Amino acid sequence: MLKIGITGGIGSGKSIVGRLFQVLGVPLYDSDSRAKWVMAHNPQLRQELTAAFGPETFDVEGRLDRAYLARVAFPDPTQLARLNALVHPHVGHDFADWAAARHAEGHAYVLKEAALLYESGAYKQLDRVITVFAPQPLRQARVLRRDPHRTAHDVLTIIDKQLSEEEKLTRADYVVRNDDEHLLIPQVLRLDAGLRALAK
Repeated sequence: MLKIGITGGIGSGKSIVGRLFQVLGVPLYDSDSRAKWVMAHNPQLRQELTAAFGPETFDVEGRLDRAYLARVAFPDPTQLARLNALVHPHVGHDFADWAAARHAEGHAYVLKEAALLYESGAYKQLDRVITVFAPQPLRQARVLRRDPHRTAHDVLTIIDKQLSEEEKLTRADYVVRNDDEHLLIPQVLRLDAGLRALAK
């Protein structure tokens, strides 16, 4: 069974592309939502987070205080690197277990969706990588429409923390263009057919 990564900068539309693959019956691992789950439920990681960021990391009822963690980690590159170094290995193990279960179900391939696929080192677990590409002005406009609480400065800050689109395109095995000029569904259908053939 092939393990395929799907990545792209904020606002590129990687989640939409991932959903199209799901419609075709391809299992999709959403790294962002699974990371939140693992942080909340993995006992070892809970201990590591508390040791690194203090008892306030979890509230009195034991729930992860994401707002606190964001305030402490995101503005400080050192703390953010520390957070990622704790979380990413556990998410990697979670994905490996999930993929093994999908393999047992007989799937030809699975997808792992992650914004920080290269930055986290997660690409090393994968056989191929799909990059979803859209020009930066279009990505910014999409995010501002989608997330009214964000400012243009917020979006640029996030973009600056991600690997450049040029680098992602250079490293990609496949590119899906979600630029309002190319139709998405035919691109996904072609990729799906190619990946199923490759898996054989």
